[in-house]
Amino acid sequence: MSSISEKAASPKERAILTFKKRGGILRTAEAIRAGIHPETLYSLLKDGRLERLSRGVFRIADGHPLSNPDLVKVATRIPTGVICLLSALSFHDLTTHVPHEVDIALPAGAEQPRMEHPPFRAYRFKGKSFTEGIETHRIDGVQVRIYSAEKTLVDCFKCRNKIGIDTGVEALRMYLQRRKIKSDELMKFAAICRVENVMRPYIEAIF
Repeated sequence: MSSISEKAASPKERAILTFKKRGGILRTAEAIRAGIHPETLYSLLKDGRLERLSRGVFRIADGHPLSNPDLVKVATRIPTGVICLLSALSFHDLTTHVPHEVDIALPAGAEQPRMEHPPFRAYRFKGKSFTEGIETHRIDGVQVRIYSAEKTLVDCFKCRNKIGIDTGVEALRMYLQRRKIKSDELMKFAAICRVENVMRPYIEAIF
């Protein structure tokens, strides 16, 4: 559509065009910054042309089904967080477990997020334990921050008392069998999280 036709379009049509240009999903604040009036936003919601993913997050109603709606919803509601532990293992295909909530890492001291759905569990990581190993993946048009496979493995051993040592051991075995092993990355993150001595016996046993 040309710039002239866009200007001639109704506020609702311009709003839909904006959503499409931004991947089909916007938070309320992002929509307003993009020039969509709140009344237009909620009118489109009432008309059924938008759907609410979660509080303050909207999506074009006729868009393709989301491949991973829970991760998308958490990423849009908690953009400063990082998908971690069992949820990250599932994303990297390194677990046989099905997550029943989304695990998300937050920096130490961060306020507890408020979100009704999906269920989530927040973990506080300090310093480089939080900032290192973050990858950004585009899922359903949304930028989702997820720890790398190597950082996730290390985190599972670091948080073994919370998620169970068996989860980390299974993931480590699957990693060593299925992937090109990045031993330098593993050891770097193990040093950052201070679990080298915990992980080494399992790595040696599996090898």
